[in-house]
Amino acid sequence: MDTAGMRSQTVVVERTEQDGTDTGTLPGIADPTSVAPRDARQLSRQFFRRLTELEEGTHEYQYARNTLIEMNMSLVRFAAGRFRGRGDDMEDIVQTGMIGLIKAIDRFELSREVEFTSFALPYIVGEIKRFFRDTTWA
Repeated sequence: MDTAGMRSQTVVVERTEQDGTDTGTLPGIADPTSVAPRDARQLSRQFFRRLTELEEGTHEYQYARNTLIEMNMSLVRFAAGRFRGRGDDMEDIVQTGMIGLIKAIDRFELSREVEFTSFALPYIVGEIKRFFRDTTWA
């Protein structure tokens, strides 16, 4: 079975006002965690563009933000993989990296004309390093 081919196939579901989940111009993504990194890069631009237009705290804003988090989880796993040999539980490292991802999503601006992955990776790695500093240097 070709898993790489399966990952690159993104299932996009159109949301309608009838089911109460209207997201305007945003595509509905059935399983954001299965989006391939190349597709996530392109979709992230759409979601960030819409995120700047939405009011914080609304359902649409939460949908866009949560989808961005789920689509970019592979970036966190990639960054966490660099710290695999440290002896800590990998799940703890990934969870800490997710905090960095969330901070990066909240602070990212499309006007900077920088790829989100380039912007987010230092936040993710920095959060992981902070975790090691706080837990190993007593």
